[in-house]
Amino acid sequence: MSLPIIALAGNPNTGKTSLFNRLTGANARVGNYPGITVERESGTWKMGDRDVEVVDVPGSYSLTARSAEEQVALRSLLGLDGIQRPHLAVMVIDSTQLVRNLYLTMQVLEAGIPTVIALNLIDAARAEGRMPEVERLRDRLGVPVVPVSARTGEGLDALGTEVTRVLLKPELGRSSSPWRYPAAVEADIRALDSMVQASSPDEARAMALWALLSLEDDDDLLGIPASVRVAVRERRQAAEAAGRDLDAEVIAARYRWLDQQEFVRDPGEAPTLTERVDRWLLHPALGGLAFLTVMGVLFQSLFSWSDPAITLIETAFAALGDLVRTRMAEGLLNDFVVNAVINGVGSVLVFLPQILLLFFLIGMLEDSGYMARVAYLVDRVMRGLGLHGRAFVPMLSGYACAVPAIMATRTLESRRDRLLTMMVVPLMSCSARLPVYGLVIAALFPAGERFGWLPVQGLLMVGMYVFSTGTALLAAGVLGRTLLRGKRMPLLIELPPYRMPRLRTVMVQMWLRARSFLKEAGGVIFVTTVLLWGLLSFPRLDLDPGLSDPTPEQEAEHSAVQLEQSYAGQLGRALEPTIRPLGFDWRVGIGLIGAFAAREVFVSTMGLVYGIGADVDEQSQPLREKMGAQRHADGSPVYTPLMGMSLLVFFALSAQCMSTLAVVRRESGSWAWTGFLFLYMTVLAWSASFVVYQGGQLLGL
Repeated sequence: MSLPIIALAGNPNTGKTSLFNRLTGANARVGNYPGITVERESGTWKMGDRDVEVVDVPGSYSLTARSAEEQVALRSLLGLDGIQRPHLAVMVIDSTQLVRNLYLTMQVLEAGIPTVIALNLIDAARAEGRMPEVERLRDRLGVPVVPVSARTGEGLDALGTEVTRVLLKPELGRSSSPWRYPAAVEADIRALDSMVQASSPDEARAMALWALLSLEDDDDLLGIPASVRVAVRERRQAAEAAGRDLDAEVIAARYRWLDQQEFVRDPGEAPTLTERVDRWLLHPALGGLAFLTVMGVLFQSLFSWSDPAITLIETAFAALGDLVRTRMAEGLLNDFVVNAVINGVGSVLVFLPQILLLFFLIGMLEDSGYMARVAYLVDRVMRGLGLHGRAFVPMLSGYACAVPAIMATRTLESRRDRLLTMMVVPLMSCSARLPVYGLVIAALFPAGERFGWLPVQGLLMVGMYVFSTGTALLAAGVLGRTLLRGKRMPLLIELPPYRMPRLRTVMVQMWLRARSFLKEAGGVIFVTTVLLWGLLSFPRLDLDPGLSDPTPEQEAEHSAVQLEQSYAGQLGRALEPTIRPLGFDWRVGIGLIGAFAAREVFVSTMGLVYGIGADVDEQSQPLREKMGAQRHADGSPVYTPLMGMSLLVFFALSAQCMSTLAVVRRESGSWAWTGFLFLYMTVLAWSASFVVYQGGQLLGL
């Protein structure tokens, strides 16, 4: 027998997720809503001898929707499009922002959904002297109202009691909706309520009102019958011809009723702590300085703080590989277990430290209330590029690693904004590109060389980051005005009061995101690693039987020949005509193929190509010397500063990372967008490298 379903709904930043975690404990599960990629978190709430299923509905300020994602709250509460209808809605309201939060509750009550109101953050309201009039709320709204605190656990038993009562007698949670609309609006509703699919008159009325406010010519809503769209268009056109503003009439009627109720005791005129802090943090100059400091710490942490854990994982898997290599008999199985299975698992787990740290820090900033201020501060700049203010943090995180950065786009409400950000985040120079930059710059540009008084090596390294950032912003501007053109959603954001972050809530959300990465993207990364191993390892070339005890140099030379004869080597030679205009030969082609495992693998692949071995890094002097000594058939050097610049540009812009592609597939839910990302970045990288190399040759460089 299935459990009763409780929908936990409310505005963003009301502590809804904290309450969800408090009620469900360790029983939370993550899935997707039917037909869409938006995540659905659910869990079991054990209320004495009774269990119920709690679904955490995505936060929404209103049930009025103008994008596909904003329909999720409506679909979840009304049980539309394959989503099971909840037996009851628990509306989580921020007690310190009562009137604004009650707007969504009014829409839920209009739909006839059995409702219990949870006045969360009651301890904060008490401390600020802004206590809601609980009895008046119960009387005017006609449904149970329970003061609670998800942080301390206050009122949760009483909430469970009221939920049990309403589950047994649903009419206790239904309201007569005492607010009224103008007669013209009521006529518009009656003209539509017979056309919409609904299970009750109240739901039909609510859906008709939703359609009047939500359906426009440029919306991206799905599954709306053409007849309903035509009828709505006719009603809106008639209203406009009569000089009426439907949106304003409905919104004004709701807020007029709310303002008349006096649900909150007058707190007086003294500014709150949040208002005093915002005078500094939202100041154009001081706020910007504080913002840069916070973002600098976040950015540096993804580089530095996660490095010990990453190193530990890499060392552990390297040690495990060495152990298996020495204990197993030499041969194909040994090679497969070490280089495919162990390295494949390691290539997945190595991302965990950055993913965990990123979502921990973002969670702390969001739970404290500061992340909303960040979006507000940068929105003006990002808006000029066609991006949303919230896109700044994922783009900044891309300097460390594109994988957690793309996962961080979940904070964007609009699918258009999420896709646009995903399409440009991989252009930011991630830390995996750094070893490639270091190898090429150190090998081809002398350490003492200067441009004026600036060292060339340092100037090139900084230049690569400036170049990639500028390209990402330019790409956002182009894509946002062409392929991903659409109605840009304005930044409608509530600035919640500052609060101490709730560590348990942050940790739970961090773990759920990490688990989602391991489950979804991790499998794709592992399988791709195994396939790449096959390309680099077959067909097999046996070691010379006469070498019973080969030296390390002979083994390295054999590995180089094996790599040259492998499918990857053959593919590298097949690619050579394509990459020759960029100044690359087939050896670099093999390196580019190997770099799909991870960009930094380019360095170890080049070590194999030149017979030095895979155990090299960008500081390897023998590898630099081998590259510097490489000659074409006519005696000219293969690796020149111009070729190095071409290679740097190619790596800065190309999609040489299967992990990034895997997580884009996971987050976008589309192979088409994943393919587009790979295609456009590859074409962009080839074209830019072509211009650099061929242009340099024309200039005699």
